[in-house]
Amino acid sequence: MIKKLTLALTMSAASISAASAATEMRCSHQLPPAHHIAQVVDKWAAEVEAQSEGELDVQIFGADSLVGARENIIATAKGDIECAFSLNFQWGKTLPMMNVTVAPFAFGDLEIWRKWPDSEAAAFLSDKLLEKGVRNVVWMFQTNSSVFTTKGRFLVKPEDFQGIKMRGLTPPFDASLAAMGATPTAMPGSEVYQALATGVIDAAVTDVAAAVSRKYYEVQDHFTVVPVLSAYLHGYVNPAWYDGLSDKSKAALETAGKKAAQWAIEASDAAGTDGPDQLREKGVNVHIATDEENAALAAAMRPAFDKAFGESDPDSAKLIELLGNI
Repeated sequence: MIKKLTLALTMSAASISAASAATEMRCSHQLPPAHHIAQVVDKWAAEVEAQSEGELDVQIFGADSLVGARENIIATAKGDIECAFSLNFQWGKTLPMMNVTVAPFAFGDLEIWRKWPDSEAAAFLSDKLLEKGVRNVVWMFQTNSSVFTTKGRFLVKPEDFQGIKMRGLTPPFDASLAAMGATPTAMPGSEVYQALATGVIDAAVTDVAAAVSRKYYEVQDHFTVVPVLSAYLHGYVNPAWYDGLSDKSKAALETAGKKAAQWAIEASDAAGTDGPDQLREKGVNVHIATDEENAALAAAMRPAFDKAFGESDPDSAKLIELLGNI
C-alpha cells in the first residue's frame, strides 16, 4: 500500500513537473471563431503542441480578446505576448511590401500560394519581418475571392463607386478605390460591422467568407463577388522568445507551419466556393462579376495602385521579381 502511494505521488509529481516545464505561447488574432482561418489557427496550435511533445503550451486568443488587431505587431515585438497573427495589409507603412498581394486582380492563382512557404519570396519577406522585430512562423492564405458590399445596389462598374464611403485596406489599394471616386477609410475587420451599421461607411471590401462569418448580411444587402485581391494571415513570434526554445520546439513550429499553410489553402478554397451560396441563404442579393466587369474594374484600379505602391517602397520591385519566379 505504501509502495503504491509512493508510486502515485511520484507519478503525480512528474506530471506536475512536466506541465510546469511547458513553455507558454500566447497567440492573439482578430478573427471570429466561425472564420475558416480561425479554425486553421486552432488546428495549427494543436499541431505545434503535438510536434513539440508538450514542450509548447499554445494558447489561442481570437476575436481581439487578448490584444487588439492594431496592437498585435508591437505587443509581440516588445515581448508583451509571445505570438500573434496579422493580415498582411495591417503592416501598412511599417512594411509596405507585405501588401503586394492586394494589387487589384493580380494574385488569384492558388498555385502561387501552394508554392509560397518554400519560395525565395517568402524567405525574403521573412527576413524583412525579422528586421521589424518579429519572426514569422506560419503563412495562411486567406482569400482570392472578395466581395464589394453595399445597400440598395451592386458595386459593379467603376462609376458605381463615385461618392461611396467605404472600408479601405492599405494606402496603395485605397488609391485604387479613390481612382474610381470612392472615399476609403482603412480599418480592421472587427470594426467594419459597426461602421456599416451606423453609417460611418456605406460599403466594404472583404473576403467572401468573412462577409458570412462577420454577418455583414445583417447590415448590407448587395454583394458583388470579385477576385480583386488576395490576402493572407501570418503568424509570428517574439525573436528573443524563439531563440530561447529547444531545437525540438523550433522544429515543431516549422513542421506545423508548413502543414498549416496547406490547410489554409484548402479551407480558403472551400470557403470561397461556398460563400456566395451562404450569403444567398441569408436573403441578400449576390452578383458574381463577369470577366468583362472584372477587366473594367482592373483597368480603373490597377494604374493607381501600381503608382502608389511603387512610390511607397523600393524593396517591392525585388519582391515582385521573386514572385515571378514561383
